Amino acid sequence: MTRHATGQSKHASVGARLEGIVIAAHGRHYLVAPDDHGPMLQCFPRGKKSEVAVGDRVSYEQSSADQGMIVEIGERRNLLYRSDQFKSKLFAANLDQLLIVLATEPHFSEDLLGRALIAAEAHGLESLIVLNKIDVEGALPLARERLEPYRALGYTVIELSAKMAPGDVHPQLDARLKDRSTILLGQSGMGKSTLVNLLVPDADAATREISSALNSGRHTTTFTRLYHLPEGGSLIDSPGFQEFGLHHLTEGQLERAFADFRPYLGKCRFYSCHHLREPGCAVLEAVDIRPKRHALYAQLVHEASQIVR
Repeated sequence: MTRHATGQSKHASVGARLEGIVIAAHGRHYLVAPDDHGPMLQCFPRGKKSEVAVGDRVSYEQSSADQGMIVEIGERRNLLYRSDQFKSKLFAANLDQLLIVLATEPHFSEDLLGRALIAAEAHGLESLIVLNKIDVEGALPLARERLEPYRALGYTVIELSAKMAPGDVHPQLDARLKDRSTILLGQSGMGKSTLVNLLVPDADAATREISSALNSGRHTTTFTRLYHLPEGGSLIDSPGFQEFGLHHLTEGQLERAFADFRPYLGKCRFYSCHHLREPGCAVLEAVDIRPKRHALYAQLVHEASQIVR
């Protein structure tokens, strides 16, 4: 990614429409890497409402040597975001997979994990679970036990210790990240930063450079940013968070996003079954659906039904 910032190219005339990719976002400030590999530009969205996301292909008009105005967002393959009944928060666009980082300690949120996986399923993304800090042997058995249901559902769980055994990171992850756009999610304290620094050799320098270009000052860890991987592909890192609302997903989208529900959809006694308390519900009668998964589904349906008046 550094090449975008330091590479030299002829300056486009002010007002010319150009194209690039959004590589960082902080508030209404966006950093765009031009397609011609020229210097990064700080860009602002046209109008008061901003719907630009990291990973977006955009058209922009250059207003000075280092600034521009975003005038159009290109067609997206997908857009990952979280929402409640009050607001939404964009994560990134045009993704291939989600990588969620957990740790043996501090205790990870299984609710957050479940919601992230549902979001990935709803947006057609593959999911990869990384269990970090496996060197904390006392906490490892419980962490494995909590993740066993997700392994049983077919999700890949990779165990590593980014800090204590950094040499294991590349062999386990490089092939899974190569030539793909991957978003990295996780709670604070799970070891995301250590992982990013191993996967992206110049991540610290790039982050400082992006922070300076965004004029975000001390907020060096509170913006979403895209790093180009040495072997191809990109890694999008987002700030740690504690909640993952999916208010924007409809009931139909939610039921299809639960992989363990899919074999039973359409087999309920009633066509309009909500899979909550209805008699003859194939989902409720399925013996291989764990109570915690159904409880998460019921909670998400409830949240989606909330309307601000």
